[in-house]
Amino acid sequence: MLALAALVAGTGAGFAATTTPSATHAFDTAPATATAPTRSFQGTLPAPTGPYAAGEDVIHLTDASRPDPWVPSSGPRQLTVTMVYPAVSGTGTPAPYMTLAEAAGSIQRRKIPASSGVTPQNLSSVTTHAFDGARPQSGKYPLVVLSPAYEDPRMVLTSLATDLASHGYVVALVGHTYEDSGETLANGQTPPCAICDDPALDFDSVTASRALDVSFVIDQLTHGNTAWRLAHLIDKHEIGMAGHSLGGAAAAATMIADPRVRAGVNMDGAFHPAPRPRQINRPFLMLGAAANHPPGGHDTTWGQTWAALGGYKKWLTVAGADHFSFSDLDLLLEEAGFPTPPLSPERGVVITREYVTAFFDQTLKGIHSPLLDGPSPNNPEVLFQY
Repeated sequence: MLALAALVAGTGAGFAATTTPSATHAFDTAPATATAPTRSFQGTLPAPTGPYAAGEDVIHLTDASRPDPWVPSSGPRQLTVTMVYPAVSGTGTPAPYMTLAEAAGSIQRRKIPASSGVTPQNLSSVTTHAFDGARPQSGKYPLVVLSPAYEDPRMVLTSLATDLASHGYVVALVGHTYEDSGETLANGQTPPCAICDDPALDFDSVTASRALDVSFVIDQLTHGNTAWRLAHLIDKHEIGMAGHSLGGAAAAATMIADPRVRAGVNMDGAFHPAPRPRQINRPFLMLGAAANHPPGGHDTTWGQTWAALGGYKKWLTVAGADHFSFSDLDLLLEEAGFPTPPLSPERGVVITREYVTAFFDQTLKGIHSPLLDGPSPNNPEVLFQY
């Protein structure tokens, strides 16, 4: 378990967000005695399941109207965003999982033991099934913005991003600078987290800042088609957002602040703060681990949010899942030889992809999904709470 904690923290994960109602901090660094079998790590994410390939571009945006909220001396807010889009198979070149500097930052922040076999080189080269510069499919597609957990770099939602793209979505995977183990910026620098060690951090302020990040990204992608070479692919009238942990709380905060976001998903995160009645009257999916977010559980923000939501809504929990089942982390842990939860990491990825895609199909594309109507024999782990 100590080795598990070390690697999880090294890749950045806000586990405590769902195990205690008052915090969103990651596992503490495991002591130096943590060990793992010496091995050579080689990570591979699951292939997308839709009819399209997944193309990828990394773009860099600067919000000249806003100083960075965490490091004002750095100047205007800078963001790195991975765009994933429906592409033509056999075009482009394999996209790296992250830059070497981002991988090194993940490993350095939480001191992943060398015996794990995880190095910046092999972490950055995890197989993503996304292709840099791939030729796009023709047409227009809904935009889905993804926001990762506190301390997590944006790349840990790559499995979900590539699958959504393969099913006909343009995905903007947003890195929230200074809030995780490192995002490589336009100038080539990869600054570390500036707020992760602040015990007095107000998470409501983080979600409010992320809402500003996301609205700025949407502005850049839908006004003038200048921020991204393929912005013409985006149907600017069909926009959704999903997030993991604190990113899920940010999805709710963004929906409150920005009516362009028509549907939202919170994957296993406490709400910071819980929405008030009538603040969100658009579709919202709450998808969490059964141990973390049952009705009447310790995280009271889920019950408060459920009561306040005014639109189409679902509260689903997944038996045997842990906090990382909704991102790439459990799968990478398994591939590095560490213990994983009762729910296999592969099933965690499948369930997350299927239900998030079904939700956006129904709310952004108007395609009814029986998967959301009730329990499915193909997914017995998924419990419909409401």
